[in-house]
Amino acid sequence: MADLTTKYLGLLLRNPVIVGSSGLTDSVDNIIELEKAGAGAVVLKSLFEEQIMLEADARLRKAYENDMIYSAKSETLDYIDLHIKEDTVTNYIKLIREAKKRTVIPVIASINCITSMEWTSFATRIEEAGADALELNIAILPSDIDYDHAAIEGTYLDIITRVTSKVRIPVAIKIGPYFSNLAQMISKLSGTGIKGIVLFNRFYSPDFDINTLTEKSSNTLSHPAESSNVLRWVALMSGRVQCDLASSTGIHDGKALIKQLLAGASAVQVVSTVYSNGIGQIQKMVEDLENWMDEKGYNYIDQFKGKMSRSESTNPSSFERIQFMKYFSEIV
Repeated sequence: MADLTTKYLGLLLRNPVIVGSSGLTDSVDNIIELEKAGAGAVVLKSLFEEQIMLEADARLRKAYENDMIYSAKSETLDYIDLHIKEDTVTNYIKLIREAKKRTVIPVIASINCITSMEWTSFATRIEEAGADALELNIAILPSDIDYDHAAIEGTYLDIITRVTSKVRIPVAIKIGPYFSNLAQMISKLSGTGIKGIVLFNRFYSPDFDINTLTEKSSNTLSHPAESSNVLRWVALMSGRVQCDLASSTGIHDGKALIKQLLAGASAVQVVSTVYSNGIGQIQKMVEDLENWMDEKGYNYIDQFKGKMSRSESTNPSSFERIQFMKYFSEIV
């Protein structure tokens, strides 16, 4: 029988299937069920910087409107700002502690960052609570034409530097594909001391209701086709970075899991497929991997991990081709 254990961020996982940050991992009861279903690890639902800021802003606006609460010399506004942050972080710390008490699989905390302001203190408390690792989910959409790309990239590096200087637990960073030179940025990030990079973050997608002329969300769950870009970049960067790589977005079944491991991923993160197919999909993916390994004669994941990456390929240029030259040339 194949040994499915893998190392990710220096942690030993019983298999490479990690349930990613989502509503699936926002309670201890859910995490217990995910462990029973076969998950190798979980990433807790993110502590959102933007959400905390929006809530504090809303409370502050109400305070401004109430003369009984607000005065120019009052400390009420500072209290509101501090209280909201403290309340949110305290609840998150409780989730980590309880999850560690009642489960065995690695529990990875997650912070969704948009600035480099206060995450150092939050990260320290997360470590003290017993989290096995910390994932920094950095989501900065480069939509401001006045914001230089170097400034955006600098924010990523600043967040990492501040956090890794204060915690001893392994730190991973989850990023999107929007960089002027993605390969260079991934390489640069891998040299900062982080232990892993997750490719890729999946962003909120807006849509329009043409009847009500209002904005709404779209494509909440990923589609299997989205895994192809992840596969390309994991394969391109495997063997060229100084940390582990994990795949995220569009990995819906055992076949997709195997492909990502062949590309060079140490683990994969799944969310949408669990929402779509139920918690039993985790065990099915694990079984598909085990059966495939037995069929191919692999005893350990390291025997084939990265076997089809750019570094191992006899035709590395195939990973860098972006035009459908062969496909469309054959259409009559």
